[in-house]
Amino acid sequence: MRKAVYQLEPLTCPSCVKKIETAVGKVAGVESTKVLFNAGKVKVDFNEEMVQANEVEHVIQSLGFPVQDRKIK
Repeated sequence: MRKAVYQLEPLTCPSCVKKIETAVGKVAGVESTKVLFNAGKVKVDFNEEMVQANEVEHVIQSLGFPVQDRKIK
């Protein structure tokens, strides 16, 4: 299990949280997703044998949220 934190532009609406969590949560291999609204961060636990961090980043960006930085643990 790996953990990734994606830094986004500041989020402007609470509905953005649900939009990101739902879309990322549907990705095969993603175990959990948590959006920190005030910090503009998305924390994702994922199985790297099923999905890669850059694939999760692509999903976030496809929703219209540019990723500024990504850290993987």
